[in-house]
Amino acid sequence: MKARQTKSDYLEFDKAMNKSLVLLKDPKKELIGLYTLVSINTGLRCSDVINLTYEQLRQETITLAEKKTGKVKTIKINKNIHDAVTRLGDARTGSAFISQKGTLVTIQHINRMIKEVFAKESKTLSISTHSCRKAFGRKVFESNGESEKSLVMLMDLYNHSSLSMTKVYLGLRQEEMNNIYDSLSI
Repeated sequence: MKARQTKSDYLEFDKAMNKSLVLLKDPKKELIGLYTLVSINTGLRCSDVINLTYEQLRQETITLAEKKTGKVKTIKINKNIHDAVTRLGDARTGSAFISQKGTLVTIQHINRMIKEVFAKESKTLSISTHSCRKAFGRKVFESNGESEKSLVMLMDLYNHSSLSMTKVYLGLRQEEMNNIYDSLSI
């Protein structure tokens, strides 16, 4: 039997951002706070985020080869990330996502922590590490007037082959379909 893929929902960017800032203040939750903040501000996949170092997060830009696709991508480190890493202190070096055992955290561990931290949202939504990547996309789309141009930029950022794939990925296609039904209401 084929493994079933689950479709993750997006998190609301502002709520995820606020929650990550609160988590960063708690030494026991700091790792998931930093993960969430970096993920929603870069749109990177979990496999790429967990391999980042403090040195990279202090730079203006990062150039990396995406683990899944092998494609080279340059990411700008925005003020949200820069400020959070600065607050954590300059003494931190090396991998930013190390477990209590001293090893690189796994995607499965991050997924468990994301579900825990967003337990309220998990009651009605399918939450995973990909929810952060989708939060980034929805924020870009909404901040740019829900324009076709923003979808084209996201298609490029996500390495999607079509705009329709990006729309489905962001959950826009289903919203458009629901709006058709809603438009029939008297």
